[in-house]
Amino acid sequence: MRNLAIYPGTFDPITLGHQDIIERAAKAFDTLIIGVAANPKKSPLFTLPERVALIQAAVRNVKNIKVIGFEGLLIEFAHEQNARFIVRGLRAVSDFEFEFQLAAMNRQLAPEIETFFLPTNTHTSYISSSFVREVALYNGNVTPFVSEHVVQPLMQRIQKNKGG
Repeated sequence: MRNLAIYPGTFDPITLGHQDIIERAAKAFDTLIIGVAANPKKSPLFTLPERVALIQAAVRNVKNIKVIGFEGLLIEFAHEQNARFIVRGLRAVSDFEFEFQLAAMNRQLAPEIETFFLPTNTHTSYISSSFVREVALYNGNVTPFVSEHVVQPLMQRIQKNKGG
């Protein structure tokens, strides 16, 4: 497939900011693979299969999307999927330096794979999974930040981890 892109991330949990990037990127590519990184060094709240399931529910109305969990280097996953493009979301200028370095490293590893930066919409630019988890930890209202099907599993997991 000529226009196959990967939008990688941990998505722990998927936020409305992620969904915005997914929906917009899906319009630009024939197929968009949401590459859900196992990333155990981040100690995710949800397991890899749980994150995949939450994302599948969130993007169920977007037809040209596949959600696939992976371990290891993103570039290796991109090669396995025959992807020619990587999509990275940018929330703020502060994200750019890290993302630029990551894109340069990926380009060094696989010069045939291009990285596209997609800025978030201003109404979701402040949302991050870590902020959402923190709001949930203190029983705050997470509904402005995640889709409705994420709220209950998120709050249940937080309560379980608190021992309640």
